[in-house]
Amino acid sequence: MEHTTHTSLKELLNKPTLRKTAQRQAIYDYLTASCEHPSAEDIYQALKPQHPTLSLATVYNTLTLLVDAGLVTPLGTIGDNKTQFDANLHPHLHLYCTKCKTFMDFESPLLDDMKAYVIEQSDYDIINSRHIYYGICPNCKSTSVNSEDKNQN
Repeated sequence: MEHTTHTSLKELLNKPTLRKTAQRQAIYDYLTASCEHPSAEDIYQALKPQHPTLSLATVYNTLTLLVDAGLVTPLGTIGDNKTQFDANLHPHLHLYCTKCKTFMDFESPLLDDMKAYVIEQSDYDIINSRHIYYGICPNCKSTSVNSEDKNQN
C-alpha cells in the first residue's frame, strides 16, 4: 500500500471528531492486506478472535468512514447481496465470477488511457469509477469441463 494512503488514514483518524482505535486500524489493515474483497461480515468474523469487543456495527461504521474518506471503495451488492469492499486504490477493474461469486482485480495500463480519453471527450472531473466484468473464472470453467468429461464417460 502506498505511503500516502497510510498518511491519509493517520490524518483521518487524528481529527478531533474521530478517535484512532485499535479496531479501526485493524479493519483498515485487514482490508489493505486482503487479496479478497471482503464484506463487513467477513471482516467481522476474521477480526473478532483478536478483538473480542468488536461489534458488527463498529465494522459498518468504520467502513462508512473509510469509504467517505476515499480510502476504500464499495463494490456494491452482487451475488449474495452483501456489499464487498476494496482498498486497492490503483486504477483497476474487477472480474466477477457468476459461479463461485468471487471478485478478481485486473490491472492494465490501458485504464489510465481510457480515463484520460473520457476526461478529454466529456470535460468531466472524474472522481471515481467502477468497472465490473461478469463471467466465469478459469477455475470454474475447468471444473465445469472436468464434470462434463466425467459425465460423458
